[in-house]
This record gives sequence, structure tokens and C-alpha cells, in this order.
Amino acid sequence: MLRKHPKSSARPLEAIEPPRDAEVLIGVVSMTALVMLLSALAASPVWLLGLLVFLPGAASALCTVRQTKFVSAWTALVVIVTMLVRHGDGRPWLDRILMVLLTLALGAASVYACRHRIRREHVMLRLRSTAAAMQRHILRPLPIVTNDVLVDGVYEPVQEDRLIGGDIYDVVVSPWGTRILIGDVQGKGLPAVGAAFAAIGTFRATAHREPTLTALVDSLDASVVRHNSYAAQTGEDERFVTALIVNVDAHEEVQVINCGHIPPKLLHDATVTTPALTSGVPLGLAELAAEPATVDWFAFPPGATLLLTTDGLTETRAADGTFYPLAERLTKHVTLSPTDLPRALYDDARAFAGEGGQHDDVAVLSVRRSPYR
Repeated sequence: MLRKHPKSSARPLEAIEPPRDAEVLIGVVSMTALVMLLSALAASPVWLLGLLVFLPGAASALCTVRQTKFVSAWTALVVIVTMLVRHGDGRPWLDRILMVLLTLALGAASVYACRHRIRREHVMLRLRSTAAAMQRHILRPLPIVTNDVLVDGVYEPVQEDRLIGGDIYDVVVSPWGTRILIGDVQGKGLPAVGAAFAAIGTFRATAHREPTLTALVDSLDASVVRHNSYAAQTGEDERFVTALIVNVDAHEEVQVINCGHIPPKLLHDATVTTPALTSGVPLGLAELAAEPATVDWFAFPPGATLLLTTDGLTETRAADGTFYPLAERLTKHVTLSPTDLPRALYDDARAFAGEGGQHDDVAVLSVRRSPYR
């Protein structure tokens, strides 16, 4: 049985939060007083140009339409009153009329720009909400608890406006135990996401039906091949998927097939080891392999944690080109709980890369024997 932990990893999707009306009023009055003071000191209304340019334009970028209308009307009122009060400064009436017209035009343009901005924000918010709903259906929210394991982790696409990247994972309960998939699609962009969807859909449909991991991997490979055939018809590049498929049941050993993916790390008794696995070819390239996929077994005792990750973590680089030393950093985090470990590694890798470093999509999963067993 599959259970979802009440904690959610979904990030909030919010539009720009406009300032409160009181904040707008205080800001406008303060800026007006400042500009009027500078104008008086300079003995010239030219200083009003700063108010003319700054206030309505700033309001259009940050405020609501109603607030932008208020700022534009306030600006126009201040300019008109100032032009009338300073009728004796010798400036031609044509200059005064042009400044008033320019103020009105800028106010109208600011209101229009504000409407356009808010309309685009609402469209983007709907799109991101739709993408978030897709993500919840395609990539299951973590953590996940089954009768066999507790799976927690972190998934972060490198592009903030793309909720789903080329890294994939899934957890399926089968009659033969809990089966876990983690993978990485070759390449980037929407074609890579398409191959990711193909692999996840096939895993979800066949993991509870195929009795052996080798048959499951054959199905996954065939799905990627089919996706590539469809992609070739549209002129897109073919993709392959590195993947790690794990089966955990009541026995103290787990079954694993490595399809060209990063080997897992086993954390137990404050030590970190890398199980020796046979590395096969990635999904979609089985025709190039001389032998079929091989199932490996290794001990997974109670209290141990299995760490699964994509190369987005190991290929994180600092500004000087140094790769993130996962094995070394793991020894410093080996005492963390399985629920805290993935996020700690992700944050540590981002801190290691710094501002000038490079990073990619990242998926990090921790697997531990379920407390319900």
C-alpha cells in the first residue's frame, strides 16, 4: 500500500504582491515633498520631471490598476497646480501646456502598462498552476511511505519557470515489493521532458505487472525507443535515459538494475559504501548491448539508508571548475535522518557552486525501510 506523507514539497505559486494603499500614499506624498523641495531650491519646475518619470512608471510595475490610477492622477494634479502657481516665473505657456500634456500621457501609458502587466501575471499564474498540477500527477509528491520503504527527497529543475525537467523518479507498489525508479534523460528542453514522460508512464503502468526487474527494464527500454521513433518523425533528436531501478521487499537484500546511471550510496552505522553494480546501457540503447540487463543484489539491513541521485548533484561545479565531492560531503551528513539528508545535500551543493558555479536539474532520493513493517 502506498501512503503520502502530509508534508508537501510543492512551492507556492504567487503573483507579485502589490503594496498596501497606505504604503502607496506615504510613498507618493514623500516623493512629492522631496521633489517640491528640490524644485524650490533650484527655483525651477524642471525638477518635476523626476516625479513625472518615476512615480507613474514605478506604480505600473508594482501596484494594482487602481493604485496606478491614483498615482497618475496625483502626479497630474501636482504638475498642473505647480504650473499655475508658478505662472510668474517667466516660462512660456506653451512649455507649461506641454509638461501637463506629457504628464497626462505618461499617466495614461502607466495605467495601460499596469493592466497589461497584471493580465500577463494572471496568465503566467494559471500556466504555473497547470504545470504544478501536472507535476503532482507525473512526479509524485515526496515523501512517500509504502509497506516496504519510506522514500523522501528533493527535486529541483534548474530553470525556475519549468517545474518538470529531465530528471525523473517514481515509486510503485507491486506484488513483489516496492519498486523505485530514478533516471536522467539525455539532453535538455521539451524533447527531454517528453522522453521523461514516456519512461515514467511506462514504469507506472508495468511496475506492478511484470514479475521480474529484467522484464520491467525491457518495457522501459521499448517505451524510450517508441518515443524516439515519434521524435524522429518531427525532426527532433533521439534521447536515451540513464536509470536505476530498485526493488525492496521483506528480505534484507534489494534487487537493482543499473542502466548506465550513477550507483547508489548505502549509509549504515555512520559509514558510506557504494554497492558494486553491473552498469548496463541506458534505456533506449538496449539494441547496442551485447548482453541483457543484469540484476544485482546487495544487503540493505534495517536502519540503513539508500541514497539515489542524478548527475545534477555530482556534476555541480564551483566557479573554479571543481566538481561537487559527493562521497566526501556524505561523510559529514551521514548522521542526518533520511528525511533531512536529501535537502541538506542539495543545499550544500548549491552553496558549493556559489554564484559563479554551474548546476543542472537535481533529483535526490533517500530510501529507508518503512516504519510500518
